[in-house]
Amino acid sequence: MLLGILSIIIGYLLGSIPTAYIVSRMRKGIDIRNVDSGNMGAANVIRQIGAHEGVFVGLIDISKGAVAILIAQTLNISELWVFGTGFGALVGHNFSVFAGFRGGRGSATIIGIFLVLAPEAILVTLVIVAIPFFTTRKFAAAILIGFALLPLFVWLLEGSLSLARYALAIDLFMLVRNLSGIRQVLAKGVIKDMIYDRQHKKVK
Repeated sequence: MLLGILSIIIGYLLGSIPTAYIVSRMRKGIDIRNVDSGNMGAANVIRQIGAHEGVFVGLIDISKGAVAILIAQTLNISELWVFGTGFGALVGHNFSVFAGFRGGRGSATIIGIFLVLAPEAILVTLVIVAIPFFTTRKFAAAILIGFALLPLFVWLLEGSLSLARYALAIDLFMLVRNLSGIRQVLAKGVIKDMIYDRQHKKVK
């Protein structure tokens, strides 16, 4: 039990590393929390700092989730504690103790978690995310669509009901965490616009 609790704490601290904040401060001397969406994630860094910096932030944020799970597995703790460690990393990314309990949405950290736990499922999910993103450039809607399907892909490709439930629990956390952003996406008709764009291109 002590190892499990220690693992979750480690996961939270790893997730709390404010990569976007550090990079934006070092590159342009700005506080990424106070510009654009205020989100401490790769997408905001790309918009405000640059593509290279944003990709770097994304890779580090992915690594935070992956390393947290690998540490938990190395400690040889039960699956439930491993899941808890990944969730701890996600909570840390969303509510960083090093950045005034502010953070990003957690998409990259989730990718890292499932690259270790369910690599096939997350890769298929990323393909699903990529299709609407590269055709419409609407990242928020693409993530919303792709991650909603993650539990299904986990169940179909990994054959683990407990892992599928874990993916569903993470989806529910992300839904609650980003409810205002999701409302904005729906209010702007982004998903409807994506369908229209695809149909319009076919007509052309």
